[in-house]
Amino acid sequence: MADHLEATVTLPSDPASVSAARRYVAGILTDWGLPPDAEAADTVRLIVSELATNAVQHTFGQSPTFTVDVHLEREEELRIGVTDSHPRWPKRLPAAVQQDNGRGMVIIRWLAAESGGRLSVAPTADGGKTVWIALPWTVSVQSG
Repeated sequence: MADHLEATVTLPSDPASVSAARRYVAGILTDWGLPPDAEAADTVRLIVSELATNAVQHTFGQSPTFTVDVHLEREEELRIGVTDSHPRWPKRLPAAVQQDNGRGMVIIRWLAAESGGRLSVAPTADGGKTVWIALPWTVSVQSG
């Protein structure tokens, strides 16, 4: 097994791309040995859905695409990043605004923490950002 596996997809900033991102990541993780019915697979699908939704909804048309990166390091840590070119970093909305939406980052942080992982945000060279989730990897990687 290689020390590092990775996969990347770039999608249009369109609501239909949220489910495409979720399916892409789920397929990669299944190929790498994570059973689709595992609790961790459900967690990752929800995290990817929330991150992709944020990349589509909160870039206000200023990021025509978003990229999903999936990295597995030494069968120990899974990292998933969603990159867009909008300069505004994610933030929690005030409670009064959170009636119908605005809870995505709270959900993502909670899911990451519950799984023993963490969330980070990093700037990109073009002025955008990547929101990264790092989670422990708990299954043996499938070869081939």
